[in-house]
Amino acid sequence: YPRQHALETQLSEFNLTAIEAMLGSYTKVLFVRDPFQRLISTFMQGMGSSSSFSSFVQDVLDNGQHNASVTWKPLVSLCRPCLIQYDYVVMFGFLRQELGHLLQRAGLLADSLLPEFTDTQVQWTYSWLSEQMFSELSLQQKKQLSHFYRWDLSAFPFSGSFLSD
Repeated sequence: YPRQHALETQLSEFNLTAIEAMLGSYTKVLFVRDPFQRLISTFMQGMGSSSSFSSFVQDVLDNGQHNASVTWKPLVSLCRPCLIQYDYVVMFGFLRQELGHLLQRAGLLADSLLPEFTDTQVQWTYSWLSEQMFSELSLQQKKQLSHFYRWDLSAFPFSGSFLSD
């Protein structure tokens, strides 16, 4: 699609005809990750000012969705999967398999372009870490987080998420 905008221009600044033309001309790929794992990653990277995971989660809940950082805001509010027909949805934890398929569909040699992923080790580590972090939260915080991410949990198959219980 011909670029008639600056890099900072958001899709919402175009009229509906232009939006439909742009979205129809691109291959749309959405990368998704379990919302609880996104919270853990944000906390571990020191992006919150809290000293414990529980207090970080409480800060997230107190700020609400409208004041949420992009790093932990619900994905549904960021990428609008109900409005945009994505061609591919790539789940964190299955990157090697799914990216290989995506590259092959694009006509590229997947094996030569993909870095070495250790999906199994990453899944095991996040499973263990999620269990530890989840145990730090109060029942009220667990319920509030499940409610906070309810649309993400409905839209994407995060079957192993601690928040979907």
